[in-house]
Amino acid sequence: MTIKIGDRLPEGNLAEFIETETEGCSLGPNTFKVSDLVKGKKIALFALPGAFTPTCSAKHVPGYIAHAAQFKAKGVDEIWCLSVNDPFVMGAWGREQKATGIVRMLGDGSAIFTKALGMVFDLTEKGMGIRSQRYSMLIDDGVVKQLNLEAPGKFEVSNAETLLGQL
Repeated sequence: MTIKIGDRLPEGNLAEFIETETEGCSLGPNTFKVSDLVKGKKIALFALPGAFTPTCSAKHVPGYIAHAAQFKAKGVDEIWCLSVNDPFVMGAWGREQKATGIVRMLGDGSAIFTKALGMVFDLTEKGMGIRSQRYSMLIDDGVVKQLNLEAPGKFEVSNAETLLGQL
């Protein structure tokens, strides 16, 4: 079953490569409970099939970076990029995209959270395994307020401009 507007996010864990050690977060990969991450926050989340892939690198991530200040001005606390990749890959991609401190690059390495959302995109036949569908959502205190799911191979409704216009 696919998550929909009005649903609460399922329980799950996501991993992030932390560049700067702080209290409670060590340098390197850290795992976080989704319910802790979203508590009391408004999150703009966008998910995509894979780090370093053409559309994701050229359009999806750069759009959210470019519009980050506008999201903040409209009350969004954090912007998340979610992909079925490990936190090392997401961290390296975030550095390459200059997303550090702007977009949280969160890995769902085994697709457990993506499966719980009902957002799996099976690219096994193309040698890429289980991935995430491309979508964006606005989450408010763990509840989905907006959801923009792309048709396979498309990049039309999950971009930063669409989600920003829905705020």
